[in-house]
Amino acid sequence: MALTVVGVNHRGASLDVRERLAYRASEILPSLAEIAEQCDVREAVLLSTCNRTELYLVEGDEDAAAAAWAAFSERLGENAAQYGYIRRDKETAAHLFRVASGLDSMVLGEAQIHGQVRDAWEQCRAHSGPVLNRLFQTALSVAGRVRSETSVSRGAASVSSAAVQLAKQIFGSLSGKRAMVLGAGEMAELALECLADQGVRTSIVANRTFERAAEVAERHGAVAMHYDECWTALSQVDVLVCSTSAPHAVVFPEHVRPALGARGDRPLCILDIALPRDVDPSVADLENVFLYNLDDLQAVVSANLERRRGELPTAEQLITSEVRRFWDWVAGLAAVPVLAEMRAHMEIVRERELAETLRRLQHLPPSERAAVEDLSRKLMNKFLHEPSIRLRAAAANGRGLGVVDTARYLFGLEQTTEPVNDPQGATRGGDE
Repeated sequence: MALTVVGVNHRGASLDVRERLAYRASEILPSLAEIAEQCDVREAVLLSTCNRTELYLVEGDEDAAAAAWAAFSERLGENAAQYGYIRRDKETAAHLFRVASGLDSMVLGEAQIHGQVRDAWEQCRAHSGPVLNRLFQTALSVAGRVRSETSVSRGAASVSSAAVQLAKQIFGSLSGKRAMVLGAGEMAELALECLADQGVRTSIVANRTFERAAEVAERHGAVAMHYDECWTALSQVDVLVCSTSAPHAVVFPEHVRPALGARGDRPLCILDIALPRDVDPSVADLENVFLYNLDDLQAVVSANLERRRGELPTAEQLITSEVRRFWDWVAGLAAVPVLAEMRAHMEIVRERELAETLRRLQHLPPSERAAVEDLSRKLMNKFLHEPSIRLRAAAANGRGLGVVDTARYLFGLEQTTEPVNDPQGATRGGDE
Protein backbone atom coordinates (compact mmCIF):
# COMPACT_ATOMS: atom_id res chain seq x y z
CA MET A 1 0.00 0.00 0.00
CA ALA A 2 1.19 3.51 -0.86
CA LEU A 3 -0.46 6.75 0.26
CA THR A 4 0.02 9.31 -2.53
CA VAL A 5 -1.11 12.77 -3.60
CA VAL A 6 -0.72 13.97 -7.19
CA GLY A 7 -1.55 17.59 -7.85
CA VAL A 8 -0.96 21.12 -9.06
CA ASN A 9 -1.49 24.36 -7.18
CA HIS A 10 -0.88 28.10 -7.33
CA ARG A 11 2.82 27.69 -6.56
CA GLY A 12 3.66 25.93 -9.80
CA ALA A 13 0.73 26.52 -12.14
CA SER A 14 -0.66 29.72 -13.64
CA LEU A 15 -4.31 30.69 -13.30
CA ASP A 16 -4.93 29.52 -16.87
CA VAL A 17 -3.55 26.05 -16.09
CA ARG A 18 -5.51 25.83 -12.83
CA GLU A 19 -8.73 26.84 -14.57
CA ARG A 20 -8.35 24.11 -17.19
CA LEU A 21 -7.62 21.50 -14.52
CA ALA A 22 -10.50 22.49 -12.25
CA TYR A 23 -13.25 19.85 -11.94
CA ARG A 24 -16.91 20.67 -11.64
CA ALA A 25 -18.75 18.80 -8.90
CA SER A 26 -20.59 16.64 -11.45
CA GLU A 27 -17.29 15.48 -13.00
CA ILE A 28 -15.53 14.26 -9.87
CA LEU A 29 -17.09 10.84 -9.28
CA PRO A 30 -16.99 9.76 -12.97
CA SER A 31 -13.33 10.83 -13.14
CA LEU A 32 -12.45 8.82 -10.03
CA ALA A 33 -14.24 5.79 -11.41
CA GLU A 34 -12.31 6.07 -14.68
CA ILE A 35 -8.95 6.28 -12.92
CA ALA A 36 -9.87 3.33 -10.68
CA GLU A 37 -10.65 1.24 -13.77
CA GLN A 38 -7.21 1.93 -15.25
CA CYS A 39 -5.10 0.87 -12.28
CA ASP A 40 -5.08 -0.65 -8.82
CA VAL A 41 -6.56 2.18 -6.72
CA ARG A 42 -7.97 1.10 -3.39
CA GLU A 43 -9.17 4.55 -2.31
CA ALA A 44 -9.34 8.00 -3.91
CA VAL A 45 -10.41 11.58 -3.10
CA LEU A 46 -10.25 14.49 -5.57
CA LEU A 47 -9.86 18.02 -4.19
CA SER A 48 -10.46 20.76 -6.77
CA THR A 49 -10.55 24.50 -5.96
CA CYS A 50 -9.56 27.67 -7.80
CA ASN A 51 -6.01 27.32 -6.44
CA ARG A 52 -5.39 23.55 -6.57
CA THR A 53 -6.42 20.24 -8.08
CA GLU A 54 -5.16 17.27 -6.05
CA LEU A 55 -5.87 13.56 -6.21
CA TYR A 56 -5.28 11.62 -2.98
CA LEU A 57 -4.79 7.88 -3.53
CA VAL A 58 -4.28 4.67 -1.65
CA GLU A 59 -2.69 2.68 -4.43
CA GLY A 60 -1.85 -0.98 -4.62
CA ASP A 61 0.74 -0.62 -7.37
CA GLU A 62 2.90 2.06 -8.98
CA ASP A 63 0.53 2.77 -11.88
CA ALA A 64 -2.01 4.88 -9.99
CA ALA A 65 0.06 8.07 -9.97
CA ALA A 66 0.79 7.62 -13.67
CA ALA A 67 -2.93 7.21 -14.36
CA ALA A 68 -3.64 10.39 -12.42
CA TRP A 69 -1.10 12.37 -14.46
CA ALA A 70 -2.55 10.91 -17.66
CA ALA A 71 -6.05 12.05 -16.68
CA PHE A 72 -4.81 15.53 -15.75
CA SER A 73 -2.76 15.81 -18.94
CA GLU A 74 -5.68 14.79 -21.12
CA ARG A 75 -7.83 17.44 -19.46
CA LEU A 76 -5.13 20.10 -19.75
CA GLY A 77 -4.11 19.31 -23.31
CA GLU A 78 -0.44 19.11 -22.37
CA ASN A 79 1.83 17.39 -19.85
CA ALA A 80 0.36 18.31 -16.46
CA ALA A 81 3.29 16.82 -14.53
CA GLN A 82 5.53 19.76 -15.49
CA TYR A 83 3.37 22.00 -13.28
CA GLY A 84 2.79 19.62 -10.42
CA TYR A 85 4.11 17.46 -7.64
CA ILE A 86 3.84 14.03 -6.03
CA ARG A 87 3.95 13.41 -2.28
CA ARG A 88 4.07 9.94 -0.77
CA ASP A 89 3.26 8.37 2.59
CA LYS A 90 4.12 10.69 5.52
CA GLU A 91 4.65 13.61 3.14
CA THR A 92 1.13 13.10 1.81
CA ALA A 93 -0.32 13.37 5.31
CA ALA A 94 1.78 16.44 6.12
CA HIS A 95 0.74 18.07 2.84
CA LEU A 96 -3.00 17.61 3.43
CA PHE A 97 -2.71 18.79 7.05
CA ARG A 98 -0.99 21.98 5.84
CA VAL A 99 -3.57 22.45 3.07
CA ALA A 100 -6.55 22.07 5.41
CA SER A 101 -4.94 24.45 7.92
CA GLY A 102 -4.45 27.18 5.33
CA LEU A 103 -0.65 26.99 5.50
CA ASP A 104 -0.34 26.07 1.81
CA SER A 105 -2.83 28.68 0.58
CA MET A 106 -2.18 31.71 -1.59
CA VAL A 107 -3.37 33.72 1.42
CA LEU A 108 -1.70 32.33 4.55
CA GLY A 109 -4.25 31.03 7.03
CA GLU A 110 -7.34 31.56 4.86
CA ALA A 111 -10.34 29.73 6.27
CA GLN A 112 -12.30 28.74 3.13
CA ILE A 113 -10.03 25.77 2.35
CA HIS A 114 -11.16 23.93 5.50
CA GLY A 115 -14.71 23.68 4.15
CA GLN A 116 -13.46 22.82 0.66
CA VAL A 117 -11.41 19.90 2.04
CA ARG A 118 -14.41 18.68 4.02
CA ASP A 119 -16.75 18.95 1.02
CA ALA A 120 -14.29 17.12 -1.28
CA TRP A 121 -14.00 14.23 1.16
CA GLU A 122 -17.77 14.01 1.66
CA GLN A 123 -18.38 14.04 -2.08
CA CYS A 124 -15.83 11.26 -2.68
CA ARG A 125 -16.92 8.96 0.15
CA ALA A 126 -17.98 6.31 -2.39
CA HIS A 127 -14.32 6.02 -3.43
CA SER A 128 -12.60 6.62 -0.09
CA GLY A 129 -11.97 3.97 2.55
CA PRO A 130 -10.48 3.46 6.01
CA VAL A 131 -7.11 5.08 5.27
CA LEU A 132 -8.35 8.20 3.46
CA ASN A 133 -11.29 8.55 5.82
CA ARG A 134 -8.89 8.58 8.74
CA LEU A 135 -6.53 10.93 6.85
CA PHE A 136 -9.23 13.50 6.05
CA GLN A 137 -10.83 13.27 9.49
CA THR A 138 -7.44 13.94 11.05
CA ALA A 139 -6.70 16.79 8.61
CA LEU A 140 -9.93 18.57 9.54
CA SER A 141 -9.20 18.06 13.23
CA VAL A 142 -5.64 19.37 12.81
CA ALA A 143 -6.94 22.42 10.95
CA GLY A 144 -9.31 23.11 13.81
CA ARG A 145 -6.47 22.92 16.30
CA VAL A 146 -4.27 25.22 14.21
CA ARG A 147 -7.06 27.80 14.12
CA SER A 148 -7.86 27.56 17.83
CA GLU A 149 -4.35 27.12 19.25
CA THR A 150 -2.46 29.58 17.03
CA SER A 151 -3.09 32.98 15.43
CA VAL A 152 -2.39 31.77 11.89
CA SER A 153 -5.97 32.43 10.78
CA ARG A 154 -6.70 35.53 12.82
CA GLY A 155 -7.07 38.92 11.21
CA ALA A 156 -7.58 39.80 7.55
CA ALA A 157 -4.72 38.54 5.39
CA SER A 158 -5.87 39.44 1.87
CA VAL A 159 -6.91 42.73 0.38
CA SER A 160 -10.45 41.42 -0.11
CA SER A 161 -10.77 40.11 3.44
CA ALA A 162 -9.22 43.30 4.85
CA ALA A 163 -11.78 45.32 2.90
CA VAL A 164 -14.60 43.31 4.43
CA GLN A 165 -13.11 43.74 7.90
CA LEU A 166 -13.03 47.52 7.43
CA ALA A 167 -16.66 47.46 6.33
CA LYS A 168 -17.49 45.62 9.55
CA GLN A 169 -15.93 48.46 11.53
CA ILE A 170 -18.49 50.84 10.01
CA PHE A 171 -21.59 48.66 10.39
CA GLY A 172 -20.61 46.55 13.39
CA SER A 173 -21.97 43.50 11.58
CA LEU A 174 -22.56 42.75 7.91
CA SER A 175 -25.27 40.20 8.63
CA GLY A 176 -28.30 41.03 6.50
CA LYS A 177 -26.52 43.81 4.59
CA ARG A 178 -26.49 44.20 0.80
CA ALA A 179 -23.36 44.55 -1.32
CA MET A 180 -22.42 45.26 -4.91
CA VAL A 181 -19.14 44.26 -6.60
CA LEU A 182 -17.84 46.03 -9.69
CA GLY A 183 -15.65 43.62 -11.64
CA ALA A 184 -15.59 39.85 -12.03
CA GLY A 185 -11.94 38.87 -11.58
CA GLU A 186 -10.19 36.82 -8.91
CA MET A 187 -10.17 39.64 -6.33
CA ALA A 188 -13.86 40.25 -6.88
CA GLU A 189 -14.65 36.57 -6.38
CA LEU A 190 -12.67 36.45 -3.14
CA ALA A 191 -14.53 39.55 -1.96
CA LEU A 192 -17.84 37.83 -2.69
CA GLU A 193 -16.72 34.82 -0.63
CA CYS A 194 -15.67 37.04 2.28
CA LEU A 195 -18.93 38.97 2.15
CA ALA A 196 -20.97 35.77 2.17
CA ASP A 197 -18.95 34.45 5.12
CA GLN A 198 -19.89 37.59 7.06
CA GLY A 199 -23.61 37.09 6.45
CA VAL A 200 -24.24 39.57 3.60
CA ARG A 201 -27.78 38.86 2.49
CA THR A 202 -27.66 39.84 -1.17
CA SER A 203 -24.80 40.63 -3.54
CA ILE A 204 -24.86 42.18 -6.99
CA VAL A 205 -22.12 41.62 -9.58
CA ALA A 206 -21.72 44.25 -12.29
CA ASN A 207 -19.20 43.98 -15.11
CA ARG A 208 -18.73 45.46 -18.56
CA THR A 209 -19.02 41.92 -19.94
CA PHE A 210 -22.42 40.82 -18.67
CA GLU A 211 -21.78 37.14 -19.47
CA ARG A 212 -18.77 37.11 -17.14
CA ALA A 213 -20.81 38.86 -14.42
CA ALA A 214 -23.55 36.22 -14.79
CA GLU A 215 -21.02 33.40 -14.55
CA VAL A 216 -19.46 34.78 -11.34
CA ALA A 217 -22.85 35.63 -9.84
CA GLU A 218 -24.11 32.09 -10.42
CA ARG A 219 -21.08 30.62 -8.63
CA HIS A 220 -21.63 32.78 -5.56
CA GLY A 221 -25.40 32.97 -5.35
CA ALA A 222 -25.42 36.65 -6.39
CA VAL A 223 -27.38 38.69 -8.94
CA ALA A 224 -25.77 39.83 -12.21
CA MET A 225 -26.39 43.35 -13.51
CA HIS A 226 -25.38 45.23 -16.63
CA TYR A 227 -22.63 47.75 -15.84
CA ASP A 228 -24.52 50.74 -17.25
CA GLU A 229 -27.55 49.97 -15.05
CA CYS A 230 -25.78 49.28 -11.75
CA TRP A 231 -25.65 52.89 -10.51
CA THR A 232 -29.36 52.93 -9.76
CA ALA A 233 -28.79 50.05 -7.31
CA LEU A 234 -26.45 52.17 -5.16
CA SER A 235 -29.43 53.43 -3.17
CA GLN A 236 -30.11 49.84 -2.06
CA VAL A 237 -26.64 48.56 -1.13
CA ASP A 238 -24.53 49.14 1.97
CA VAL A 239 -21.13 48.14 0.60
CA LEU A 240 -19.63 48.78 -2.85
CA VAL A 241 -16.48 46.80 -3.72
CA CYS A 242 -14.63 48.07 -6.80
CA SER A 243 -12.23 45.64 -8.50
CA THR A 244 -12.22 46.25 -12.25
CA SER A 245 -9.23 46.11 -14.59
CA ALA A 246 -9.93 49.57 -16.02
CA PRO A 247 -6.81 51.72 -16.64
CA HIS A 248 -8.48 54.75 -15.03
CA ALA A 249 -11.13 55.70 -12.48
CA VAL A 250 -14.66 54.55 -13.29
CA VAL A 251 -16.56 55.76 -10.21
CA PHE A 252 -17.05 59.51 -9.81
CA PRO A 253 -19.21 61.69 -7.53
CA GLU A 254 -21.86 62.00 -10.24
CA HIS A 255 -22.34 58.20 -10.10
CA VAL A 256 -22.82 58.17 -6.34
CA ARG A 257 -24.53 61.49 -5.52
CA PRO A 258 -27.97 60.65 -7.03
CA ALA A 259 -28.29 57.62 -4.73
CA LEU A 260 -27.50 59.47 -1.50
CA GLY A 261 -30.87 61.18 -1.16
CA ALA A 262 -32.71 57.87 -1.31
CA ARG A 263 -30.40 56.38 1.30
CA GLY A 264 -31.37 58.69 4.12
CA ASP A 265 -28.74 58.57 6.84
CA ARG A 266 -27.49 55.07 5.95
CA PRO A 267 -23.70 55.10 5.37
CA LEU A 268 -22.21 53.82 2.12
CA CYS A 269 -18.90 51.99 2.42
CA ILE A 270 -16.85 51.98 -0.79
CA LEU A 271 -13.89 49.62 -0.91
CA ASP A 272 -11.55 50.31 -3.83
CA ILE A 273 -9.27 47.26 -4.20
CA ALA A 274 -8.26 47.97 -7.81
CA LEU A 275 -4.91 49.10 -9.15
CA PRO A 276 -5.07 51.62 -10.79
CA ARG A 277 -7.80 52.96 -8.54
CA ASP A 278 -11.41 52.58 -9.68
CA VAL A 279 -12.80 55.39 -7.50
CA ASP A 280 -11.97 59.05 -7.88
CA PRO A 281 -10.67 60.36 -4.52
CA SER A 282 -13.25 63.18 -4.54
CA VAL A 283 -15.98 60.61 -3.85
CA ALA A 284 -14.72 60.57 -0.24
CA ASP A 285 -15.94 64.17 0.15
CA LEU A 286 -19.58 63.11 -0.23
CA GLU A 287 -21.61 63.06 2.98
CA ASN A 288 -21.93 59.71 4.74
CA VAL A 289 -19.61 57.98 2.22
CA PHE A 290 -16.62 56.07 3.59
CA LEU A 291 -13.93 55.35 0.98
CA TYR A 292 -10.97 53.01 1.53
CA ASN A 293 -8.28 52.33 -1.08
CA LEU A 294 -5.39 49.87 -1.38
CA ASP A 295 -3.06 51.90 0.82
CA ASP A 296 -5.58 51.71 3.67
CA LEU A 297 -6.10 47.98 3.13
CA GLN A 298 -2.47 46.97 2.63
CA ALA A 299 -1.55 48.41 6.03
CA VAL A 300 -4.14 46.13 7.65
CA VAL A 301 -3.00 43.12 5.60
CA SER A 302 0.72 43.62 6.31
CA ALA A 303 0.23 43.84 10.07
CA ASN A 304 -1.97 40.74 10.15
CA LEU A 305 0.30 38.70 7.88
CA GLU A 306 3.28 39.47 10.08
CA ARG A 307 1.39 38.16 13.10
CA ARG A 308 0.35 35.07 11.16
CA ARG A 309 3.89 34.28 10.02
CA GLY A 310 5.04 34.49 13.62
CA GLU A 311 2.69 31.61 14.44
CA LEU A 312 4.02 29.30 11.70
CA PRO A 313 6.59 27.44 13.86
CA THR A 314 3.90 26.55 16.41
CA ALA A 315 1.52 25.41 13.67
CA GLU A 316 4.22 23.32 11.97
CA GLN A 317 5.14 21.62 15.26
CA LEU A 318 1.50 20.72 15.81
CA ILE A 319 1.25 19.28 12.29
CA THR A 320 4.49 17.28 12.70
CA SER A 321 3.13 15.72 15.89
CA GLU A 322 -0.19 14.83 14.25
CA VAL A 323 1.55 13.35 11.18
CA ARG A 324 3.54 11.09 13.48
CA ARG A 325 0.38 9.92 15.26
CA PHE A 326 -1.44 9.30 11.99
CA TRP A 327 1.47 7.38 10.51
CA ASP A 328 1.75 5.27 13.64
CA TRP A 329 -1.85 4.25 13.01
CA VAL A 330 -1.19 3.52 9.32
CA ALA A 331 1.94 1.51 10.09
CA GLY A 332 0.07 -0.40 12.77
CA LEU A 333 -2.33 -1.65 10.07
CA ALA A 334 0.43 -4.01 8.92
CA ALA A 335 0.08 -5.88 12.21
CA VAL A 336 -3.69 -6.34 12.05
CA PRO A 337 -3.88 -9.27 9.59
CA VAL A 338 -1.12 -11.26 11.27
CA LEU A 339 -2.65 -10.65 14.71
CA ALA A 340 -5.95 -12.01 13.45
CA GLU A 341 -4.19 -15.03 11.92
CA MET A 342 -2.16 -15.59 15.06
CA ARG A 343 -5.25 -15.55 17.29
CA ALA A 344 -7.19 -17.83 14.90
CA HIS A 345 -4.24 -20.23 14.78
CA MET A 346 -3.92 -20.33 18.55
CA GLU A 347 -7.68 -20.76 18.96
CA ILE A 348 -7.47 -23.92 16.83
CA VAL A 349 -4.65 -25.21 19.04
CA ARG A 350 -6.55 -24.32 22.22
CA GLU A 351 -9.76 -26.03 21.11
CA ARG A 352 -7.86 -29.18 19.99
CA GLU A 353 -5.92 -29.48 23.22
CA LEU A 354 -8.98 -28.69 25.32
CA ALA A 355 -11.01 -31.39 23.58
CA GLU A 356 -8.30 -34.01 24.17
CA THR A 357 -7.93 -32.96 27.81
CA LEU A 358 -11.66 -33.08 28.51
CA ARG A 359 -11.87 -36.55 26.98
CA ARG A 360 -9.45 -37.69 29.67
CA LEU A 361 -11.43 -35.85 32.35
CA GLN A 362 -14.92 -37.08 31.58
CA HIS A 363 -15.53 -37.75 35.28
CA LEU A 364 -15.55 -34.00 35.99
CA PRO A 365 -18.93 -32.38 36.54
CA PRO A 366 -20.07 -29.76 33.97
CA SER A 367 -19.13 -26.82 36.22
CA GLU A 368 -15.53 -28.01 36.55
CA ARG A 369 -15.29 -28.79 32.81
CA ALA A 370 -16.45 -25.20 32.15
CA ALA A 371 -13.80 -23.95 34.56
CA VAL A 372 -11.09 -25.85 32.63
CA GLU A 373 -12.31 -24.34 29.36
CA ASP A 374 -12.36 -20.87 30.90
CA LEU A 375 -8.80 -21.39 32.17
CA SER A 376 -7.60 -22.40 28.70
CA ARG A 377 -9.10 -19.28 27.15
CA LYS A 378 -7.64 -17.00 29.80
CA LEU A 379 -4.19 -18.56 29.40
CA MET A 380 -4.31 -18.11 25.65
CA ASN A 381 -5.30 -14.44 26.02
CA LYS A 382 -2.49 -13.91 28.53
CA PHE A 383 0.07 -15.57 26.26
CA LEU A 384 -1.03 -13.45 23.26
CA HIS A 385 -1.43 -10.14 25.05
CA GLU A 386 2.22 -9.05 25.19
CA PRO A 387 3.15 -10.29 21.67
CA SER A 388 0.12 -8.41 20.29
CA ILE A 389 1.14 -5.16 21.97
CA ARG A 390 4.75 -5.49 20.87
CA LEU A 391 3.79 -6.40 17.31
CA ARG A 392 1.64 -3.28 16.99
CA ALA A 393 4.35 -1.12 18.55
CA ALA A 394 7.03 -2.52 16.25
CA ALA A 395 4.85 -1.87 13.20
CA ALA A 396 4.26 1.71 14.32
CA ASN A 397 7.99 2.24 14.81
CA GLY A 398 8.74 1.37 11.22
CA ARG A 399 9.85 -2.24 11.87
CA GLY A 400 6.46 -3.67 10.93
CA LEU A 401 7.32 -5.85 7.95
CA GLY A 402 10.32 -7.55 9.54
CA VAL A 403 8.53 -8.22 12.82
CA VAL A 404 5.39 -9.38 11.03
CA ASP A 405 7.42 -11.85 8.97
CA THR A 406 9.14 -13.09 12.14
CA ALA A 407 5.78 -13.59 13.87
CA ARG A 408 4.49 -15.54 10.88
CA TYR A 409 7.56 -17.78 11.02
CA LEU A 410 7.48 -18.32 14.80
CA PHE A 411 3.78 -19.17 14.86
CA GLY A 412 3.92 -21.23 11.68
CA LEU A 413 1.37 -19.00 9.95
CA GLU A 414 2.91 -19.53 6.52
CA GLN A 415 1.79 -23.18 6.82
CA THR A 416 -1.69 -24.55 6.38
CA THR A 417 -3.77 -25.38 9.42
CA GLU A 418 -3.40 -29.13 8.85
CA PRO A 419 -0.28 -29.56 11.02
CA VAL A 420 -2.25 -28.12 13.93
CA ASN A 421 -4.70 -30.99 13.64
CA ASP A 422 -1.97 -33.60 13.18
CA PRO A 423 -1.38 -35.35 16.51
CA GLN A 424 2.24 -35.96 15.50
CA GLY A 425 2.85 -32.41 14.34
CA ALA A 426 2.55 -28.86 15.58
CA THR A 427 0.00 -29.60 18.31
CA ARG A 428 2.33 -32.01 20.13
CA GLY A 429 5.33 -29.82 19.52
CA GLY A 430 3.62 -26.96 21.27
CA ASP A 431 3.81 -28.84 24.58
CA GLU A 432 7.49 -29.73 24.44
